[in-house]
Amino acid sequence: MHAPLNPVLHRVAAAALVALIVLCLAWELHFAPLKPGGSWMALKVVPLVLPLRGVFKGNLYTLQWTSMMILLYFAEGIMRAWSDPVPNVLPWALGEIALTMVFYFCAIFYLWPAKKAAKQRAKAQKAGKAV
Repeated sequence: MHAPLNPVLHRVAAAALVALIVLCLAWELHFAPLKPGGSWMALKVVPLVLPLRGVFKGNLYTLQWTSMMILLYFAEGIMRAWSDPVPNVLPWALGEIALTMVFYFCAIFYLWPAKKAAKQRAKAQKAGKAV
């Protein structure tokens, strides 16, 4: 039996991931690319697209590893907000930071009951074997 999972957190996490993909594409191809006319940095969305199916399905394993991967985009947003030479990049970097944090916290809090239940099951199994 699974612990009850919050569907609102799941939907917000999925929406934040899609919004992050759209933001990164718009940022790198049109609004503030590293080079005029767009840049190869738009390919940074590929790792975000790979887990989409699993995130939409609510796959716990996919949400776990995606919540760790998303921290790379948080770090990129921080670095580009701090030091990007391209003008007008700050709003895009702040948007990236915000969306990564929304995804991260929604995914973590969505996963929390399931992880807690899994630990309890493991503890119960261990106690049953020790008897």
